[in-house]
Amino acid sequence: MPGVWFATAMRSVAGPHRSSNQDSLVATARYAVVADGVGGHAGGDVASRTVTRRLAHTLAARDVAGLDAVALRDAVADANAALRQRADGDPLLSTMATTLTGVFAGDGVVRVAHVGDSRAYRLRAGEGELVTHDDSLVQRLVDAGAIAQEDASSHPHRHVILRSLAGDAEDAAGLAVLETPAAVGDRWVLCSDGLSDTLGDDEVISLAAQAASPEDAAQSLLDAAIAADARDNVSVAVCDVVAAPPDDDEPRWLGAAELEA
Repeated sequence: MPGVWFATAMRSVAGPHRSSNQDSLVATARYAVVADGVGGHAGGDVASRTVTRRLAHTLAARDVAGLDAVALRDAVADANAALRQRADGDPLLSTMATTLTGVFAGDGVVRVAHVGDSRAYRLRAGEGELVTHDDSLVQRLVDAGAIAQEDASSHPHRHVILRSLAGDAEDAAGLAVLETPAAVGDRWVLCSDGLSDTLGDDEVISLAAQAASPEDAAQSLLDAAIAADARDNVSVAVCDVVAAPPDDDEPRWLGAAELEA
Protein backbone atom coordinates (compact mmCIF):
# COMPACT_ATOMS: atom_id res chain seq x y z
CA MET A 1 0.00 0.00 0.00
CA PRO A 2 1.42 3.45 -0.85
CA GLY A 3 1.87 6.21 1.66
CA VAL A 4 -1.10 7.42 3.69
CA TRP A 5 -1.86 10.69 5.43
CA PHE A 6 -4.14 12.03 8.15
CA ALA A 7 -7.05 14.44 8.01
CA THR A 8 -7.16 15.62 11.62
CA ALA A 9 -9.47 17.65 13.84
CA MET A 10 -8.43 18.73 17.34
CA ARG A 11 -10.14 20.13 20.42
CA SER A 12 -8.67 21.15 23.79
CA VAL A 13 -10.18 22.98 26.77
CA ALA A 14 -9.20 23.53 30.39
CA GLY A 15 -12.53 22.09 31.51
CA PRO A 16 -14.97 23.35 34.15
CA HIS A 17 -12.78 22.46 37.15
CA ARG A 18 -9.32 23.62 36.02
CA SER A 19 -7.97 27.15 35.82
CA SER A 20 -5.38 26.36 33.13
CA ASN A 21 -4.83 23.93 30.28
CA GLN A 22 -1.71 21.75 30.64
CA ASP A 23 -2.41 19.73 27.47
CA SER A 24 -0.63 20.38 24.17
CA LEU A 25 -1.57 19.10 20.71
CA VAL A 26 0.09 19.32 17.32
CA ALA A 27 -0.90 17.81 14.00
CA THR A 28 0.23 17.73 10.37
CA ALA A 29 -0.81 15.51 7.49
CA ARG A 30 1.76 12.94 8.63
CA TYR A 31 1.29 12.85 12.41
CA ALA A 32 -0.74 13.94 15.41
CA VAL A 33 0.44 14.15 19.01
CA VAL A 34 -1.31 14.71 22.35
CA ALA A 35 0.77 15.54 25.44
CA ASP A 36 -0.63 16.04 28.94
CA GLY A 37 1.45 17.89 31.52
CA VAL A 38 1.49 15.57 34.52
CA GLY A 39 -1.00 16.80 37.11
CA GLY A 40 0.36 18.28 40.29
CA HIS A 41 3.80 18.91 38.81
CA ALA A 42 4.95 22.52 38.51
CA GLY A 43 5.15 23.55 34.89
CA GLY A 44 3.01 20.80 33.37
CA ASP A 45 1.95 23.21 30.63
CA VAL A 46 5.60 24.09 29.96
CA ALA A 47 6.49 20.39 29.78
CA SER A 48 3.81 19.46 27.27
CA ARG A 49 4.47 22.58 25.19
CA THR A 50 8.25 22.09 25.17
CA VAL A 51 8.04 18.45 24.11
CA THR A 52 5.44 18.91 21.37
CA ARG A 53 7.17 21.93 19.87
CA ARG A 54 10.64 20.37 19.91
CA LEU A 55 9.29 17.13 18.46
CA ALA A 56 7.56 19.03 15.64
CA HIS A 57 10.78 20.92 14.94
CA THR A 58 12.73 17.66 14.73
CA LEU A 59 10.15 15.98 12.49
CA ALA A 60 10.09 18.94 10.10
CA ALA A 61 13.56 17.89 8.93
CA ARG A 62 12.76 14.17 8.70
CA ASP A 63 10.86 11.82 6.40
CA VAL A 64 8.13 10.93 8.88
CA ALA A 65 6.87 8.08 6.71
CA GLY A 66 10.23 6.33 7.01
CA LEU A 67 10.69 6.62 10.77
CA ASP A 68 11.02 3.22 12.43
CA ALA A 69 10.78 2.53 16.18
CA VAL A 70 14.42 3.46 16.80
CA ALA A 71 14.12 6.76 14.89
CA LEU A 72 10.90 7.68 16.69
CA ARG A 73 12.51 7.02 20.06
CA ASP A 74 15.46 9.16 19.02
CA ALA A 75 13.13 12.03 18.06
CA VAL A 76 11.29 11.78 21.38
CA ALA A 77 14.62 11.56 23.24
CA ASP A 78 15.64 14.83 21.58
CA ALA A 79 12.40 16.47 22.73
CA ASN A 80 12.93 15.06 26.21
CA ALA A 81 16.45 16.52 26.27
CA ALA A 82 14.96 19.93 25.45
CA LEU A 83 12.73 19.47 28.47
CA ARG A 84 15.75 18.84 30.69
CA GLN A 85 17.50 21.91 29.30
CA ARG A 86 14.43 24.01 30.08
CA ALA A 87 14.22 22.63 33.62
CA ASP A 88 17.92 23.20 34.27
CA GLY A 89 17.38 26.88 33.57
CA ASP A 90 14.57 27.27 36.10
CA PRO A 91 14.53 25.41 39.45
CA LEU A 92 10.76 25.94 39.69
CA LEU A 93 10.38 23.60 36.69
CA SER A 94 12.55 20.80 38.07
CA THR A 95 9.60 18.42 38.63
CA MET A 96 7.71 19.08 35.39
CA ALA A 97 6.80 16.12 33.19
CA THR A 98 4.41 15.15 30.43
CA THR A 99 2.76 12.18 28.79
CA LEU A 100 2.97 11.73 25.02
CA THR A 101 0.84 9.75 22.60
CA GLY A 102 1.17 10.16 18.85
CA VAL A 103 0.31 8.51 15.55
CA PHE A 104 2.64 8.68 12.56
CA ALA A 105 1.59 7.82 8.99
CA GLY A 106 4.00 5.68 6.99
CA ASP A 107 3.95 3.64 3.81
CA GLY A 108 0.93 1.45 4.42
CA VAL A 109 1.29 1.55 8.20
CA VAL A 110 0.51 3.73 11.20
CA ARG A 111 3.06 3.83 13.99
CA VAL A 112 1.92 4.68 17.51
CA ALA A 113 4.31 6.17 20.07
CA HIS A 114 3.16 6.21 23.68
CA VAL A 115 4.32 6.95 27.21
CA GLY A 116 2.02 7.81 30.12
CA ASP A 117 -1.76 7.58 30.23
CA SER A 118 -2.94 9.57 27.23
CA ARG A 119 -4.59 7.09 24.88
CA ALA A 120 -4.92 6.04 21.25
CA TYR A 121 -7.93 4.20 19.83
CA ARG A 122 -8.32 2.76 16.33
CA LEU A 123 -11.69 2.43 14.58
CA ARG A 124 -12.16 0.34 11.46
CA ALA A 125 -15.44 -0.61 9.76
CA GLY A 126 -17.44 0.55 12.77
CA GLU A 127 -15.42 -1.46 15.29
CA GLY A 128 -12.95 0.10 17.68
CA GLU A 129 -10.21 -0.85 20.09
CA LEU A 130 -7.90 0.76 22.61
CA VAL A 131 -4.40 0.37 21.17
CA THR A 132 -2.26 1.83 23.96
CA HIS A 133 -1.69 0.52 27.47
CA ASP A 134 -1.62 3.05 30.30
CA ASP A 135 1.67 3.49 32.15
CA SER A 136 -0.15 4.05 35.43
CA LEU A 137 -0.39 2.59 38.90
CA VAL A 138 -4.07 1.81 38.46
CA GLN A 139 -3.44 -0.05 35.20
CA ARG A 140 -0.79 -2.12 36.95
CA LEU A 141 -3.33 -2.97 39.65
CA VAL A 142 -5.85 -3.99 36.96
CA ASP A 143 -3.25 -6.12 35.20
CA ALA A 144 -2.41 -7.84 38.50
CA GLY A 145 -6.09 -8.54 39.21
CA ALA A 146 -6.02 -6.38 42.34
CA ILE A 147 -8.91 -4.19 41.14
CA ALA A 148 -11.56 -4.54 38.46
CA GLN A 149 -11.26 -2.60 35.19
CA GLU A 150 -14.59 -0.87 35.84
CA ASP A 151 -13.22 0.55 39.11
CA ALA A 152 -10.09 2.05 37.54
CA SER A 153 -11.57 5.42 36.52
CA SER A 154 -12.73 6.19 40.07
CA HIS A 155 -9.70 4.84 41.94
CA PRO A 156 -8.11 7.46 44.27
CA HIS A 157 -4.68 6.85 42.69
CA ARG A 158 -5.84 6.89 39.07
CA HIS A 159 -3.59 9.86 38.23
CA VAL A 160 -0.35 8.25 39.44
CA ILE A 161 1.82 7.81 36.33
CA LEU A 162 4.65 5.27 36.30
CA ARG A 163 6.31 6.48 33.10
CA SER A 164 6.45 9.93 31.54
CA LEU A 165 8.86 12.34 29.90
CA ALA A 166 10.58 14.30 32.66
CA GLY A 167 13.93 15.14 31.10
CA ASP A 168 15.82 12.10 32.39
CA ALA A 169 18.10 10.39 29.88
CA GLU A 170 16.36 7.03 30.23
CA ASP A 171 12.79 8.34 29.73
CA ALA A 172 12.67 7.66 25.99
CA ALA A 173 13.54 4.01 26.61
CA GLY A 174 10.10 3.66 28.18
CA LEU A 175 8.40 4.84 24.99
CA ALA A 176 6.23 2.09 23.50
CA VAL A 177 6.22 2.07 19.69
CA LEU A 178 3.63 -0.04 17.90
CA GLU A 179 3.10 -0.55 14.18
CA THR A 180 -0.20 -1.54 12.59
CA PRO A 181 -1.29 -1.86 8.94
CA ALA A 182 -3.13 1.23 7.70
CA ALA A 183 -6.34 1.28 5.67
CA VAL A 184 -7.93 4.33 4.10
CA GLY A 185 -11.01 5.08 6.19
CA ASP A 186 -9.47 4.07 9.50
CA ARG A 187 -10.14 6.57 12.26
CA TRP A 188 -7.73 7.20 15.12
CA VAL A 189 -8.67 8.97 18.35
CA LEU A 190 -5.97 10.38 20.62
CA CYS A 191 -6.95 11.88 23.95
CA SER A 192 -5.74 13.01 27.34
CA ASP A 193 -7.06 11.24 30.43
CA GLY A 194 -9.50 14.09 31.03
CA LEU A 195 -11.54 12.58 28.22
CA SER A 196 -11.00 8.86 28.78
CA ASP A 197 -11.54 9.04 32.57
CA THR A 198 -14.84 10.84 31.97
CA LEU A 199 -16.34 8.86 29.11
CA GLY A 200 -14.71 5.44 29.19
CA ASP A 201 -13.53 3.38 26.24
CA ASP A 202 -16.89 2.18 24.92
CA GLU A 203 -18.38 5.67 24.79
CA VAL A 204 -15.27 7.16 23.17
CA ILE A 205 -15.40 4.52 20.45
CA SER A 206 -19.16 4.80 19.97
CA LEU A 207 -19.20 8.58 19.63
CA ALA A 208 -16.21 8.58 17.29
CA ALA A 209 -17.75 5.86 15.11
CA GLN A 210 -21.09 7.66 14.75
CA ALA A 211 -19.60 10.95 13.56
CA ALA A 212 -19.45 11.68 9.85
CA SER A 213 -16.14 13.58 9.92
CA PRO A 214 -13.13 14.14 12.18
CA GLU A 215 -14.49 17.60 13.04
CA ASP A 216 -17.86 16.16 14.05
CA ALA A 217 -16.19 13.41 16.06
CA ALA A 218 -13.85 15.74 17.93
CA GLN A 219 -16.67 18.12 18.80
CA SER A 220 -19.00 15.31 19.87
CA LEU A 221 -16.38 13.83 22.17
CA LEU A 222 -15.56 17.19 23.71
CA ASP A 223 -19.23 18.05 24.24
CA ALA A 224 -19.90 14.69 25.89
CA ALA A 225 -16.96 15.03 28.27
CA ILE A 226 -17.98 18.55 29.33
CA ALA A 227 -21.61 17.47 29.75
CA ALA A 228 -20.37 14.66 32.02
CA ASP A 229 -18.54 17.24 34.19
CA ALA A 230 -14.94 16.35 33.27
CA ARG A 231 -12.64 16.99 36.23
CA ASP A 232 -9.48 17.58 34.19
CA ASN A 233 -8.35 19.24 30.97
CA VAL A 234 -10.02 17.62 27.97
CA SER A 235 -8.08 17.18 24.72
CA VAL A 236 -8.79 15.04 21.68
CA ALA A 237 -7.40 14.62 18.17
CA VAL A 238 -9.41 12.63 15.62
CA CYS A 239 -7.38 11.47 12.61
CA ASP A 240 -8.89 9.85 9.52
CA VAL A 241 -6.50 7.89 7.30
CA VAL A 242 -6.71 9.30 3.76
CA ALA A 243 -5.05 8.45 0.45
CA ALA A 244 -3.91 11.97 -0.45
CA PRO A 245 -2.42 14.72 1.71
CA PRO A 246 -4.53 17.72 2.70
CA ASP A 247 -3.64 20.98 0.96
CA ASP A 248 -2.19 22.54 4.12
CA ASP A 249 0.55 20.50 5.79
CA GLU A 250 1.87 23.11 8.23
CA PRO A 251 1.80 22.14 11.92
CA ARG A 252 -1.36 23.15 13.76
CA TRP A 253 -1.21 23.76 17.50
CA LEU A 254 -3.77 23.61 20.29
CA GLY A 255 -3.89 23.87 24.08
CA ALA A 256 -0.79 25.01 25.93
CA ALA A 257 1.24 24.64 22.71
CA GLU A 258 -0.58 27.66 21.26
CA LEU A 259 1.03 29.96 23.80
CA GLU A 260 4.51 29.85 22.30
CA ALA A 261 5.36 30.64 18.69
